[in-house]
Amino acid sequence: MLAPLHKRLLNDYQQDFPLSPTPYRDIAEQLGVSEDEVLNAFQTLSEQQMISRIGPVIAPNSIGNSALVAMAVPEFDLPRVAELVSAYPEVNHNYERENRFNLWFVLIADSEAHLKGVIADIETQTGYPAMLLPMLADYFINLGFELNLHD
Repeated sequence: MLAPLHKRLLNDYQQDFPLSPTPYRDIAEQLGVSEDEVLNAFQTLSEQQMISRIGPVIAPNSIGNSALVAMAVPEFDLPRVAELVSAYPEVNHNYERENRFNLWFVLIADSEAHLKGVIADIETQTGYPAMLLPMLADYFINLGFELNLHD
């Protein structure tokens, strides 16, 4: 069961997160709670795996370089490889697909050389090749959605 504050944070700040030096204080003022309550609520949501990160969505390749990467990993080794890939700070997220190429992830780096270096390191660390999938066309998908969590 989610607390009312958790519901408001999940619904109201998917897209309208304050862009200021003090965003958590701004949210607290908007919701009539303390900044510590907001920070604690976000920490709880993270621990409950309701959120994985708080950060901007930046158009691919507008700042640095980004790429979609796919790997074919034997099922028995998928948890190990996924955990290793997720440990890289350059990896935005990864997910399993029902395909021969069953591990996909988005990688972001400050340069093409850095991007390719991280991919090479992932290949070395996992023992599996990675397929770099360059963006041919840009599609925007609005991932914000009403969670219908209000009582």
